[in-house]
Amino acid sequence: MADQLIPDLEEPTSLSAVPAEERSARSPVTRIAARAGLVVLKRSVLLATLLAVVFIGVELLPGDAASATSERGESTADVDRRRETLGLDRPVLERFWDWMSGLPTGDLGTSAQGEHVTGLLTSTFPNTLVLSGSALLLTAALSLSLASGAALRPGGRLDRIVTGMSTAVFAVPEFVVAVVLVLVLSLWTGWLPAVTLTDGDGSPASWTMLVLPALALTVPQTGWNTRIARAALADEARAPYVEAAVLDGLSPRRVVLLHVLPGALPTIATGLATSSGVLLGGAVAVETIFNHPGIGAVLASAVADRDTPVIAGVTVLAGAAISVVLLMADLLRDLLTVGQR
Repeated sequence: MADQLIPDLEEPTSLSAVPAEERSARSPVTRIAARAGLVVLKRSVLLATLLAVVFIGVELLPGDAASATSERGESTADVDRRRETLGLDRPVLERFWDWMSGLPTGDLGTSAQGEHVTGLLTSTFPNTLVLSGSALLLTAALSLSLASGAALRPGGRLDRIVTGMSTAVFAVPEFVVAVVLVLVLSLWTGWLPAVTLTDGDGSPASWTMLVLPALALTVPQTGWNTRIARAALADEARAPYVEAAVLDGLSPRRVVLLHVLPGALPTIATGLATSSGVLLGGAVAVETIFNHPGIGAVLASAVADRDTPVIAGVTVLAGAAISVVLLMADLLRDLLTVGQR
């Protein structure tokens, strides 16, 4: 009798309508894979909707790509011919459908300057990914260290300092942090370069040129994720098995690292995954300040030129990258939850 009840107790209540035999036959991996497929489908629909909004939003802006990229002295007839060449004389929904039809093959269309958008972005987007990825790794390391250190003595001096500082730095925008870092670490001390120079392949000429932009992105998100991690550790510290570990005489460090932290990891991973989108968005402003060769300058130029294919291309690449990170966080949370059962 007990063996028949255990599978039913382990299943989520949302699956109560599924027959018990079918539920017991499903492995945790199968359930996670099915959930991942559903998440991918939902986010694909959301991304397609966002791209439609981008096309319509650019269409509502004053002017178009033909007039924005026209040279001085061009006649109205020349602008009209360019408008026809770019397909701007067609309805916006028709142009959106044509652009979407090429998306599965990796064709992101042609920019207003006649460049293939795929080639334009593949030469700059990796630099943005490296910058955002570096900032995400730094954020994870710093927030976990600070939150775990504060959790060793709840309510102590370090805990109060970490809580107060994390709130303060999260409230500071990335561009303000960037200006302060340039002032202190470049102009005053000369330790790091204030701008990014590129080599022949378009990447930063030295790894030191990546430090200041990465720090500018890391500081605010470290404050946010430290608060999330500290709250998750505090909630997990109330679990009965953690109290039992304390009563067994384990040191606070062993209790936090071996008992509290593993249980809080799903929540911490979700917070870090959410930060990935903020880091990509903040990278656009930070890249402009440090002249970093990423998509920031490309996107700013595309908005000025009303270049819809480029704007949509940046949107789909950023959306895909964020979706992958969020999916990985969901899978990690599910795997950790299954492992803790």
